[in-house]
This record gives sequence, C-alpha cells and structure tokens, in this order.
Amino acid sequence: MVYVLFVLLSLTILLVALYFLGALRRRRPNEPPLDTGHLPWLGHVLSFRRDTEQFLQEMQKKHGDIFTVQLAGRYFTFLMDPISYGAVVKAPRSKLDFEKFAVELVARVFGYHAQEDDHKLLEVVSNKFLMGNGLVDLTQAMMMNLQKLMLHQPADGAGEWKQDGLFHYCYNIVFRAGYLALFGTESAKGDQDRADQLDREHSDQLFVQFRKYDRLFPRLAYAVLPPREKLEAERLKRKFWDLLSVQGMRNREQISGWVSERQRQLNEQGVNLEMQSRYMFLLLWASQGNTGPSAFWLLLNLCRCPQAMSAARAEVDQLLAQTGQRATAVGPPVNLTRDILQKTPVLDSAVEESLRLNAAPLLTRAVVQDTELAMADGRRYSLRKGDRVALFPHLSPQMDPEVHPRPHSFQFDRFLNADGTRKTDFYKKGQKVKYYSMPWGAGVSMCPGRFFATNELKQFVFLMLCYFDFELLNPEEKIPPIDTSRWGFGTMQPTYDVQFRYRFRF
Repeated sequence: MVYVLFVLLSLTILLVALYFLGALRRRRPNEPPLDTGHLPWLGHVLSFRRDTEQFLQEMQKKHGDIFTVQLAGRYFTFLMDPISYGAVVKAPRSKLDFEKFAVELVARVFGYHAQEDDHKLLEVVSNKFLMGNGLVDLTQAMMMNLQKLMLHQPADGAGEWKQDGLFHYCYNIVFRAGYLALFGTESAKGDQDRADQLDREHSDQLFVQFRKYDRLFPRLAYAVLPPREKLEAERLKRKFWDLLSVQGMRNREQISGWVSERQRQLNEQGVNLEMQSRYMFLLLWASQGNTGPSAFWLLLNLCRCPQAMSAARAEVDQLLAQTGQRATAVGPPVNLTRDILQKTPVLDSAVEESLRLNAAPLLTRAVVQDTELAMADGRRYSLRKGDRVALFPHLSPQMDPEVHPRPHSFQFDRFLNADGTRKTDFYKKGQKVKYYSMPWGAGVSMCPGRFFATNELKQFVFLMLCYFDFELLNPEEKIPPIDTSRWGFGTMQPTYDVQFRYRFRF
C-alpha cells in the first residue's frame, strides 16, 4: 500500500511539473495554432530573444497571421495581420489588460511598485503638459537647453571641424537637453554663465551613467543579467534614485510641470519618498531612452540621402525667412516655438519615415478572461485566460512591402501627399490599413509623451540644419546593423557608431 501511494504521489508530482512546464498544453477548439517548442517550460524563448523579428517571420511563415508560442513558461499569441489590429487595440481592459505586463516590467527594471491609479494620473498630467497648449512652455525649455549644449563655443577652435560618433553625439545632446528641460537646471544665484557651465558638466556626467544602465537594460528586462552586471545595475539604479529624489532636486530651478505635478500626485497617493525617487527614474528613462537613438537614425538617413537633406534645409531656411530670423554667431539665437514646429511637413514626414524603419516596440496585453478575437477576414479565435496577446508592428505593417513598397529604403516623402499634406492612406489586400505605422504604440497604451518626443527630434535636427555643416566621414559606409537584443523595447540602436564631422556654418 505504501509503495502504491508513493507511485501515485510521484505520478501526481510529475504531472503537475509537466503541466507547469507546458508539456501538457493542448490546443483547444478554435484556438490559434499552438507551437510549444522542444524545450520544456523555456519553449521558444532562446530563439525569440536571439532575434525577435527573425523568429516571428519564421512562425508566421509556418502558422499564418496568428499563432501561440511558449516563451519561458508563458503563452503568447502573436497577431501579425495589421488589418486586424483593432481587435486588440480597442479591446476593453476587462478582457485584454496592458497594465499587468507593464507593472511586472517596471518593478523588475526600475524597482518601482506601481500604484492602482498610476496610469490614469500619468495620463492626466501628460495630457496637460506634454500635448496641445501645454507643450508651449516645454518646447521653449527644450529649445533653451539645446542651444545651451549645441551652440556653446569654446574660445579655442571655434569654427573648425569637430569629429564625433553620430550616435554618441545625437544621444548625448538630446538626452541632456531633455533631462534639463524636464528635471530642471542649476540655480543661477546671480551667475548665469556659471550655472550654464554646471548644467553642461552635470548633464554630461549623467549621460555617461545613463548609457551604462541603458546597455544593461534588455538583459535586465529579461532577468538574465550575470551576477556582476546585476550588481552594476543595482548600483546605477541607486545612483539615479538619489539624484532624482525629492531632496536631490530641491535646489533645481525650472523643473517642468510634468515632473512637479506628477510628484505632487505621488504625494497625494501616499507613495513614500524612496518609491517616488524610483518613479522619477522611470520617468527619465521613459522620456529620454528612445529619443536620442531616434535622432541618430533621422540624422543618418538625412546624411545618406542628398535629396532629403536638400528638402529639409530648404524647409528650414524658408521658415526662418518667414519668421524674420537668421542663424548667426553674434545675433539672438533662433527661437523655434511650438507653432513654428507645426509648419514642417517635410521634416514631419522624414521623422515618421525614420521611426517606421527603426522603432520596434512589442505591444503586449494580458488575457484577463477567456475571450474571442475577431479577425478582419471573419475568422474568430478563442484566447485563453492567463495568456498574453502581442503585436510586433515593426514587422507588420512597418516592414510589409504591400503596405510600404520598398520597406527597407528611407523615403523621406513617404508620408507626404502631392499637395504637401500628410499622407495617411495605406492599403493591404485592397483594404485601408488604419495602423500603418506604430512607433508610439496604440490605444490606451499609446506613449503619452509622443508629441514632446517628436518636438525634441525636430528641434534638434532644425538647429543642426540651420547652425551647422555636417557630413559623414565615409559617405559610402553601410548603415550599421541593429542590436537585435533590443527588439521590443522601442527605438533600435546600432551595433557600432558612425563617424561624422560638423562645424558652425558661419
């Protein structure tokens, strides 16, 4: 009898283990094709992490436009048909919830434990300060800080060619200016020149530390950092928590309404000061982690396309003439207001095209209850509670040749109609595609800072075009390959930098 009980107990433990390892999962009627992979529990996670785009291409070729795969103990249903994206984007949170995945990631990467109303409150404060009329002050602050960093001329070597890595230069300048615009500047205390110099030095040192953390980010997000790098990530997090704490920012001036209002909300929520510091680090990464790399790809594409560069410069020169401004060494700096930035259709199209090529977020929803997903072609699939649904718009629609002919080429006017208005009509299988490019996500999880980020890109490139001559050191050099470990986390980064040189035009 004891032997029989032992055997039954062993079998029960084995069955439970097999269940949690995914070995017993079977496709139910009306569910998408299921591919669990050959490794218990791990499933396809190694191939997925190695190169997400390649993995999904292979799965799509094998299973079609919808399929479920096992990734490290979880089941993800990928929807690859952009015409059907609305079924996921518009689904109520009672069925598909984006916050559950985000909460887990934020806790792992930033050490912040989310509060119940965080997303709602962030949306309120972002709508107030990061879009519409709220952007006026922030655009002005960004312009002031870009000029502080870009137009500062040391006494020696003014006007001479300077060389740098294009990725380093773009990321460095845009990150630092964005940080100063959002999180404030040094107190002048009667000496503005000294305060500006401190801002330049402090923000540059901060960028060095941020890049160290940024390089660790993908493996930290997947929880696969080796012990030494895990300790380094913790050290960096604590450094930023201290810097962005209430005490750390107490003496800073011109802190943006977006940051100060969100901090006030956290106080009202009863969030302790330590957790508030962690949230500020989250805001810094969320606002500045992708804009610098996006600026790199945009400037690289302009440098490699003389027609695009010429069209963008012509638009900039025309706007300066219309507003009675000139970029000079001694005159007042160019003032780019929010209203001026709304009159740049060529630059808008170039920005959108560059993001189409290089932005690759993974949009994930948790399946809160058993539900049905209706495809555009009439097919209906059952989704299982506890699973996740994911969209990877970089592959489809952004790289779909039917939606965007010659999808791997940079066509600066792809999003321009013949009359100069914005083009929004794109088609697949004869049907109009609503979600033809999704660098900012979509629906309730769409990036709340997208308008500010777009303005940052345009202001930076605008200043580069009107104040500088710049060129690639090797115009024939191929575009560097992307770092495939960063698929799913926003704008991609190159595996190596591209050298360029620049100098003032006057």
